[in-house]
Amino acid sequence: MRGADTFTESLFMMRKLEDFIPQDHPLREVRKMANAALEKMAGLFAGMYESESKGGRPSIAPEKLLRAMLLQVLYSVRSERQLMEQVQYNLLFRWFIGLAMDDNVWVASVFSKNRERLIRHDAVIEFFNEVLAIAGQNNWLSGEHFSVDGTLIQAWAGHKSFVRKDGDGGDGNGDGGDFRGKKRSNETHQSKTDPEARLYRKGNTGSELRYMGHTLSDNRHGLIANARVTQADGYAEREAAKAMVNDARQALSDPAIVITVGADKGYDAAEFIQACAAMNVMPHVAQNKSGRSSAVPDTIAQSLGYAISQQKRKLIEQGFGWAKMIGGIRQVMVRGLRKVDQMFVLNMAAYNLVRMRSLGQIRPQGAQ
Repeated sequence: MRGADTFTESLFMMRKLEDFIPQDHPLREVRKMANAALEKMAGLFAGMYESESKGGRPSIAPEKLLRAMLLQVLYSVRSERQLMEQVQYNLLFRWFIGLAMDDNVWVASVFSKNRERLIRHDAVIEFFNEVLAIAGQNNWLSGEHFSVDGTLIQAWAGHKSFVRKDGDGGDGNGDGGDFRGKKRSNETHQSKTDPEARLYRKGNTGSELRYMGHTLSDNRHGLIANARVTQADGYAEREAAKAMVNDARQALSDPAIVITVGADKGYDAAEFIQACAAMNVMPHVAQNKSGRSSAVPDTIAQSLGYAISQQKRKLIEQGFGWAKMIGGIRQVMVRGLRKVDQMFVLNMAAYNLVRMRSLGQIRPQGAQ
């Protein structure tokens, strides 16, 4: 018998929001690990609001705010307004954030304003560190063998915003948006939209206003051990690599332990190899012998550990690919170096959570 096309809504509902989420949903493990990291940040959150407290109504709970930001990355939501629209009717989003079915959803502008507070207090970076600590507790990190690389991030600014710093464009408005046939450089020009973005090209790509993201991945399972964003230039990758490798060195309790770092040919420079040696780091950098001699000694390049590092270093590209295809880092929708850095770090924290969820299924806690 054909059923009738009717819609009858009950006055009361006796089911909890938890009942609507499948027990095997991948977000369950992600939320569990995210909550464990957020619990460790209670002191930071308390101090953050005490320093800015001016009375009035309670703000958005920072834990809920960070979980909402994670959802925006995990589900490729393009804007805060679109995220708030999804939270309004998506039960999965409400459950993950911690909102009841009848809780009011935040206004997009209020959400953005509260997010700025987290960025000012580096809460995203602290969250990344706590997620990484969970990976360490589960023995998913080697702590001694790393890979390093960088990627270009397109800024939220266009060519027409890149005008002369002195305003001498003939029409009182820089270059007037007409840059054809004119020489432009970062020394003489600057973006009006995002002054910290730099015009940069790499390889066969065209010149765009960009930042540069850098990560240090652990070779055991490809988890991101460090992440940061710098202005784009020809030296940024090696300088950021030295800083991240030094952080990894400082994290070790025994300074006598020799750590290894794999990298591509772009890091085959004498000053980088010497800096690694000074930090007691074995440079497993791909040799660049195109028209010159490599700075990497042959004794290192012929070792078994070098071959393993060259194979493992390709895992770092998965983080970049995930962040650009899923997380929206291909072109960031925030402006300024600090905000771009925080969004990049948040993307890498989300990537780690996704990988750790899979590792928890195939490699139980404490397994090598």
